[in-house]
Amino acid sequence: MGSMGVGGWMGPFHDNIHGRRDKKRNKETRPSSSRDSAGGASTAASYRFPLRQAATAASLALTGDTIAQLRQRWVRNKDTLSRSEDFKDTASSLLCEHDWIRSLRMASYGFLLYGPGSYAWYQFLDHCMPKQNVQNLMMKVLLNQVVLGPAVIAVVFAWNNLWQGKLAELPNKYKKDALPTLCTGSSLFKPALLSCPWDLFSGTLSCPRP
Repeated sequence: MGSMGVGGWMGPFHDNIHGRRDKKRNKETRPSSSRDSAGGASTAASYRFPLRQAATAASLALTGDTIAQLRQRWVRNKDTLSRSEDFKDTASSLLCEHDWIRSLRMASYGFLLYGPGSYAWYQFLDHCMPKQNVQNLMMKVLLNQVVLGPAVIAVVFAWNNLWQGKLAELPNKYKKDALPTLCTGSSLFKPALLSCPWDLFSGTLSCPRP
């Protein structure tokens, strides 16, 4: 009631004062709101799917699975294939039984999961440890073995079993194959680390990764 009486007594002058204050407040708030909207738009626009890293991971996964399948068939049919003197017959025998669905599963895993995931992981490591020194390098190697390695194995096993409709067998798969796969991946990662230690964690997948 008191404020209404004062306002009525002040009349148009009261309205002019508040109108000026409101305009001033609007001018002060507009730049901040525009900056916030611009910042949100720039953040949204700055994110891009790591297409190059995803494509690289997909090609590496496809190549690795192809080599693994060829090796399995060679070991299984070694006696028969070693007797053949024709290289074309040997190559056709190895490729005719190739499981392209399995290769597609691995390529899709590399493109959709491992490529973007490893890119984000190495970007996170670079953000936390930007200095390129021996201490940070050893810490990154340790984190790769302790965190990234088991995560990659868990995801790739789940991805394959999901495509095969065998999610119920996933716990047994982990118990049987997870530790040997982790040990094999660790042994293969160490020579790659020594070959390019400073570019390994650049986030560009320029070197082999675990």
